[in-house]
Amino acid sequence: MASAAARRLPAVIAAVGLTLSVASPGALAQPPDYTELLIRATDLAAPQTFMAAPPINNPNGQPGATATFRDRDRTHVIVDSVQILPDPTAAARALESAKATTDGYVHGIPEANAVGTGGTTISGPSPDGSKSVTVLMFTEGRAFAELEFDGPPDDLVAPDFVADVGTKQDAAIKRGLTG
Repeated sequence: MASAAARRLPAVIAAVGLTLSVASPGALAQPPDYTELLIRATDLAAPQTFMAAPPINNPNGQPGATATFRDRDRTHVIVDSVQILPDPTAAARALESAKATTDGYVHGIPEANAVGTGGTTISGPSPDGSKSVTVLMFTEGRAFAELEFDGPPDDLVAPDFVADVGTKQDAAIKRGLTG
């Protein structure tokens, strides 16, 4: 099942005005490895142990990376997505677009968060009530990051855990993204 971030990617791309072009096979260069911008399972200081699926570089052909972390019984899932955009203005537009389209996967009120630039957290039930969802979105330079925390319906993730993971993700972007 695709994460909310993956489902929204085409709309975010359109909102920031990006276009894609395909080069001839001989002109293709090796794409940058953006998976280095992601947090690791060892960064998740939680009571349960999280395991990571292999990260995906340039999901849906877009610059960036995504990784999914699950606990042993798969009741808690964290999806970490970082999109690389042309500049900080495009990243800010992607953030605003994403904040406007969350109702399809979480019912909650956006609240300011100190992580990154424009940090916003939205927490609440999924539309069908089958799980709790907390989403943290922010920008760092030309990167737009989104962390989605899913759990049992009656078990919203602790705000301090969200802030800790978000701060670690922000630091990973700052370390790895130059230019």
